[in-house]
Amino acid sequence: MAELGLNEHHQNEVINYMRFARSKRGLRLKTVDSCFQDLKESRLVEETFTADEVSEVLSGLQAVVYSELESELIHTARTNVLLLRQLFSQAEKWYLKLQTDISELENRELLEQVAEFEKAEFTSSNKKPIIDAMKPKLAPLNEGGTTELLNKEIARLQEENEKLKSRLKTIEIQATHALDEKSKLERALQDLKLDKGDQQDLIKAQDLNDLEDTVTALKSEFQKTLNDQTENQKSLEENLATAKHDLLRVQEQLSMAEKELDKKFQQTAAYRNMKEILTRKNDQIKDLRRRLTKYEPED
Repeated sequence: MAELGLNEHHQNEVINYMRFARSKRGLRLKTVDSCFQDLKESRLVEETFTADEVSEVLSGLQAVVYSELESELIHTARTNVLLLRQLFSQAEKWYLKLQTDISELENRELLEQVAEFEKAEFTSSNKKPIIDAMKPKLAPLNEGGTTELLNKEIARLQEENEKLKSRLKTIEIQATHALDEKSKLERALQDLKLDKGDQQDLIKAQDLNDLEDTVTALKSEFQKTLNDQTENQKSLEENLATAKHDLLRVQEQLSMAEKELDKKFQQTAAYRNMKEILTRKNDQIKDLRRRLTKYEPED
């Protein structure tokens, strides 16, 4: 028998839906047949018809068949929406998010697979009941589905609990062995300390001698460093005194050069001209002040 890649429970649900769809399709086909039969019995009673009469008869038949097919397609789409609603409600109850791929609805290979499954299922399905009117709802929507899932979860947790208990026992045994080993090692270490008491005293004396030698070496190194710093300080003081003398000599030379330059500048014609101009300007200012006092006496 052809399979859809589903488990037994889901495949049975698909078969039930296919039975429902086949029954509804059969009813619609019977309705279409009755449309043609009514046309034959009510209109096709004469031997000859004109072209207009034939056209009128076909138009009426077309309208009836169109209405029936449209009603069937609308009804099928709405029933599919209700089916999806049941599935999505069931998924949301357990915080799941289902996804659909609309493009797969036109997959010819999958459609042929469904057709083979339907053919294999219903060629000998005349012996099977169409639909049980008392069939229960989807399992997860009632208490039965919830109880089943909870029982599975409880069984899983119990199994995990047994594993944890077994692991805990193993860890306890390992911890006991580790404590025993620790006690043995502590006793062995205590015995070893008692045996090596004299050796430790000898090692301490040797360490003290080494420490004294190290301190002596550090003192010698410090004294050498101090002497070097004293010599460097003397050399720096001598260099500083020499630099001060050179600075004073340079400052004296600069002062003499400035005086010589000032003297030369005063002897130039530009300096004399500038001095004469300043003298005349001062005389003019004094004359203007004297005149102003005649017109604006002080209060």
